[in-house]
Amino acid sequence: MRSGRETYFVRPALAFALAGALCLAGGLCLAAVTEAAPKKLRIVFIAYENPNQLMEHVEPVTEYLGRKLGVEIEHFAATDYTAVVEALRHGSADAGFMGPLQYVLAHHEAGAQAILGEIYNGSSTYVSHIFVRKDSGLEKLADLKGKSMAFVDPISSSGYMYPLEAFRDQGLIEDREAADQFFKQVYFAGGDEQAIRAVLNGFVDAAGIGQYAFDLLRGEERDQIIHIGVSKPIPSHCVVIREGLDRDLAEKLQQALLALNEGPDKKLLQYLYSVDGYVAVSHETYAEVEQVARAFGFLKRRKGS
Repeated sequence: MRSGRETYFVRPALAFALAGALCLAGGLCLAAVTEAAPKKLRIVFIAYENPNQLMEHVEPVTEYLGRKLGVEIEHFAATDYTAVVEALRHGSADAGFMGPLQYVLAHHEAGAQAILGEIYNGSSTYVSHIFVRKDSGLEKLADLKGKSMAFVDPISSSGYMYPLEAFRDQGLIEDREAADQFFKQVYFAGGDEQAIRAVLNGFVDAAGIGQYAFDLLRGEERDQIIHIGVSKPIPSHCVVIREGLDRDLAEKLQQALLALNEGPDKKLLQYLYSVDGYVAVSHETYAEVEQVARAFGFLKRRKGS
């Protein structure tokens, strides 16, 4: 949850003149700008597996957005989380799909704003699980001291930060450095399926990943895997826009994606990571993610904290 990065960069607009503010659904306030109405919207998608296949899958969605927004949609795939954040930071993308931790990093590094959260399996939150083999004899998180651990990506929410938070909640670690001491070895598998299969095949003792990784296994494989720890709820992945994006275009994008929740175009959601729909969000939705990110050093701690 990776090789063949397909990102590219173009110069961002050179100047924006602030003039008032616009508040979208969910309490999101955007600075109004005087840049000319854009003729193109550049969207970055995170490719969890095959980026070329992803580009084909989202074509019906980008065609729909082009019609609804009245602009050309240019889309590309990033093959790791860092590339998604960098695309927004450097201005090569106007909008992107990303996880909670990547969003708070993009917000603090580039002023990005979350406008929509995903609804998946009827919920706008999910959790991380700590998976082990059923025959491992491992029963609780404390049993993993001195064991090998797989995660997904160094800036993954459900595949790194929140599993660590589960260990911190039990007083087993304090920060990332303590985690490196607690475990015998830490690996970043590059994806949810790779991480859970590393457990299944005995390459590592445990994996900290999103709950839905379990569904990536076949039936007979699931019988061999259990989870011995659960994280606190995590806000869902989100749709994010860059700082300074034209306010009318930002609102149209938000409304066009919300419109997929009902009606004849709902079928397009199957091409957007198979979500059930979207809900309007604001930066406040990810306040707790921000707190956990500070605790683990992904963001600078505030003075006095």
